[in-house]
Amino acid sequence: MKYVLGKIKTELTLVIVFCISFQMFHYFFETIAINIPIAIPTIIGTIISLLLAFKSNQAYDRWWEARIIWGSIVNDSRTLLRQIIIFYDDPDFSVQANDFKEKFAKRQAAWCYSLGQSLREKDPIKPIKDLLDEDELRFVKKHKHVPNAILLLHAKDLKKALNTNKINVYQQVEIDNTLSRLCDAMGKCERIKNTIFPTTYSMYIRFALCLFIILLPFGLINNIGWLQIPLVTTIAVAFFLIEKMAIHLQDPFENRPTDTPVSAISNTIEKNLMQMVNEYRDEFEEEYYSYQTANQPIKPLKNTYFVL
Repeated sequence: MKYVLGKIKTELTLVIVFCISFQMFHYFFETIAINIPIAIPTIIGTIISLLLAFKSNQAYDRWWEARIIWGSIVNDSRTLLRQIIIFYDDPDFSVQANDFKEKFAKRQAAWCYSLGQSLREKDPIKPIKDLLDEDELRFVKKHKHVPNAILLLHAKDLKKALNTNKINVYQQVEIDNTLSRLCDAMGKCERIKNTIFPTTYSMYIRFALCLFIILLPFGLINNIGWLQIPLVTTIAVAFFLIEKMAIHLQDPFENRPTDTPVSAISNTIEKNLMQMVNEYRDEFEEEYYSYQTANQPIKPLKNTYFVL
């Protein structure tokens, strides 16, 4: 409640002061008629309800679209690493191949973290320092758009694997399509971030809401007297909270509790990708040891990676 009411503390204070001042004026100047028909604020309240409902729906659509986009990022990140692990030609399970796949996994996790930080207008380099090597960090620091630079590193490694015959042309096309979907998701997030909700629409709703709250005590003063103070305050709090909720939902990348949890999603992606790399490595280790035990004494292969 402290967090919720803290978002409208200014409006709440002004409403309470207004209601008390209105009641005091009516008490000391009782002979002055200051009441109006309750139907007038009722009509205005009905109009405001419709406007707030429309605004809330539009804001929720933006928030839900952002969540759908990040859900696709989760799926495409897993798809990308699965393609790298399966397509990369590595019959001997070499150290070079393992490093290539592990680097791809860390770089994709870094892309997710940097994209989330960029959307929140924070430093995109800070959370990825442990996921990229020194050369990659120097490369991305030269670019203003860090997530786009990381995708470029993906593409360069993909081309290198194609030139060394580690993957074929058809596999390269499939992986590149996955990178294109990730780039498309990045652009959609930036569109939501950079598209401002019409300011005039919000301003008109706020004007109508203030008019409704100002007129409401005039219609209640003769019926409930002093009780109009808590009643009007409660009604005002409800309307202001709905308005504030719509404002928060319409910007899902502002680092608020109501935002899309991009950091938590990125953390989940990192865990999934690293687990995929480790399981692939463990599977080949087990097959190699089983084969050696059945045929001859275990003798490590040259340039082969094992965790003993």
